[in-house]
Amino acid sequence: MKPEKEADAFGGPRRTPWNAPRGLDAVLQGWRSDRQLSSSFVLDEVTPARAGSFAPIPEEVAPQVREALQKRGIEQLFSHQAEAYRLARAGQSLVIATPTASGKSLCYNLPLLDRFAREPQARALYLFPTKALSRDQEESLRALMREAGLSHGAITFDGDTPADARRAARERSGVLLTNPDMLHTGILPHHASWARLFSNLRYVVIDELHTYRGVFGSHLANVLRRLQRVARFHGADPVFVAASATIGNPQAHAKRMLGREVALVSESGAPSGERRVMVFNPPVVNAELGIRASYLKTAVRLTADLVRAGVSTLLFGQSRNNIEVMLKYLRDRFVEEKLDPALIQGYRGGYLPGTRRATEAALRAGEVRCVVATNALELGIDIGSLDAVVCAGYPGSVAALMQRFGRAGRRGAGSLALLVTSSAPLDQYLAADPRFLVGAPVEHARIDPDNVEILVQHLKCASFELPFEEGEPFGDVPPESTAEALGFLAQHEVVHPTVGESGRRVFHWSTDAYPANHVSLRSVGWDNVVIIERGTDRTLAEMDFRSAHTMLHEQAIYQHEGEQYQVEKFDYENHKAFVRKVAPDYFTDAMTYVRVHVIQEDQGAPMGPDLQAGMGEVSVIEKVVGYKKIKFHTHENVGYGDVALPEMQMHTTSLWLTVPESVVRSMRAPRPAVIDALRGVATALRTVACVGLMIDPRDVGKTLGSRDDAEGPPRKDGGVGFDPTLFLYDNVPGGVGLAARLYDQRDELLLRARRLLESCACEDGCPACIGPAAGATPGSAPVEPYPRKRLGLELLSALGVAGMQ
Repeated sequence: MKPEKEADAFGGPRRTPWNAPRGLDAVLQGWRSDRQLSSSFVLDEVTPARAGSFAPIPEEVAPQVREALQKRGIEQLFSHQAEAYRLARAGQSLVIATPTASGKSLCYNLPLLDRFAREPQARALYLFPTKALSRDQEESLRALMREAGLSHGAITFDGDTPADARRAARERSGVLLTNPDMLHTGILPHHASWARLFSNLRYVVIDELHTYRGVFGSHLANVLRRLQRVARFHGADPVFVAASATIGNPQAHAKRMLGREVALVSESGAPSGERRVMVFNPPVVNAELGIRASYLKTAVRLTADLVRAGVSTLLFGQSRNNIEVMLKYLRDRFVEEKLDPALIQGYRGGYLPGTRRATEAALRAGEVRCVVATNALELGIDIGSLDAVVCAGYPGSVAALMQRFGRAGRRGAGSLALLVTSSAPLDQYLAADPRFLVGAPVEHARIDPDNVEILVQHLKCASFELPFEEGEPFGDVPPESTAEALGFLAQHEVVHPTVGESGRRVFHWSTDAYPANHVSLRSVGWDNVVIIERGTDRTLAEMDFRSAHTMLHEQAIYQHEGEQYQVEKFDYENHKAFVRKVAPDYFTDAMTYVRVHVIQEDQGAPMGPDLQAGMGEVSVIEKVVGYKKIKFHTHENVGYGDVALPEMQMHTTSLWLTVPESVVRSMRAPRPAVIDALRGVATALRTVACVGLMIDPRDVGKTLGSRDDAEGPPRKDGGVGFDPTLFLYDNVPGGVGLAARLYDQRDELLLRARRLLESCACEDGCPACIGPAAGATPGSAPVEPYPRKRLGLELLSALGVAGMQ
């Protein structure tokens, strides 16, 4: 009998640098030969390489631009690049929706440079969702312009741009690269200062269009209505070129965003290398509760195998905390094996810009072998060639997963795309049917620019920029609707109507406030929280205000670049957190409590004799009530602490399903067990809603509460308790129409939830279906005689939701 290999702290066999395999094929062979590992791969498919489709550089391209391309070794274009050039040159707005790394940048840069060569005074505006992306594109665009002998210049205009560079941007820059927030507050309200840009504006480029969805996308659509209005005032009618990763409705999304007809370029001519797509479902470690091995530690182990073998790897995590935990584990491994831990770097929002730029440059130069990142690296920042992408957990949508997978093999070589599934219901749903990932339809991006709350805010901003004349539309909003909204603003003395020369009313901005400053495109507080290290007064990072509640409360362990800092003081009013470096053996995880109050019911209908459905406006109140201390490596809970922070409130829309108290009492189980089973049904409903509506789980919140005020007067029938209500709500302020879609599909959702429970192989409930019973822990007594799953099915039957035939 062979002696067992010595195991490391992560559950994998210990390897030394001198006996490690080299290259991707060697790692894959090692995984296949390990019986324990190979049995957990639920998908192993190869997407074959695809040959490119090419077209000659069009004859009409300016000679100096053609020369610049040839200097870079570009003798011909991909077919989609040639088509995009033809459309843009003809003055047709378009959207390019081809896979990651298919050369989308040249699709918009080529017509722009050609126009510059023919029209020296022409100007262009580039919009990017993040500062990092605009800086990255600025460098490559400048280089291309220099090679083409064009003196137009390109400059990024954002919050980090110094005053003298801002002056140069206004007066001389040919291409202005910025983000939606800066266009909204820093450019449009001051359009008179930007007259040279707007009067000569020929192209507007909107990159990463797929990221503009929900509330942010709805705001941007209104900012673009304002942009087109200002450009017309200055005598320009620019061509819009949008670029998007693969989404299900690129043309419809672009048309809704721009309020005009757009052509679609979706057939990619770029070649792609062979890609091996694998899904690893960690083994079950507790059969009773359906608990699987830690997906974070599993992802670390598999990534370590790749990095040790010299395979350049990108490891994606779902949250800042996950990133930092995995970064620490990987570096700990490398220190143990006498390898340089600096070969592994972290990358996420919150790191200071200089830190992120240095990591990007080191990746391009091959000085870093592995980057552990959040979706901050999901977008098209140029980080050179990578051999493997590992996703720790499903990112919530097929579109996001494919965008991440597309970061590997970016230069046409073979690559590995590996998903390690967590115990979350949606992950397990996909692990049970992994081929769904290969052939699944890609999710749609949805916006609602006519949302009254958002529209009125931007009408205020637009009337500040230029007076409105009666009968004038606002983008694709008809004149009658625009006039009605302006009348509402006039009633509130925000705009003042006068009679113009034409005899029509003209609405002028009439208050002293500056409206754009009070409208946040992302519907959360503008102010970030600054994180300061005590002792050195060094600014470590920054964090959005909402996340700070869960990650920067006092006594929290804040993780940064694989090191730990304890929060000693959270200055809530001044948005500062003071931290001190520590070396604990645990990290912290905040616990939040959510309750929902119905503000207004817009629609309601009975579903059978007992169940009542409703949809309307709700108030969601979230409060961080405490935190858990989680031990590194073992992930056991080693303590709790209290948190005293104000609650956060959000107005949104929700679907609710109210179960009468009489049904709860009629079940043959104690009331707490029935309520717990209802909580499990809510989990199943959310899972099937995300799959059926093709939406990201983070877009839908769920909770169990009371349809009425739970703290109100006692029940009229003299009984205890309340009518339990399941809420599935839009997880963004104001909502983007998800609740209405959920309401329309309420019958189908309940049937699918029942089917999910019936088809799951577990006995009493597991994370893949209804979730284990509340309070159940590994090694605890069975929850008989009230197993959560059986009780959930009985509840659905009592409510008239029929089972499988």
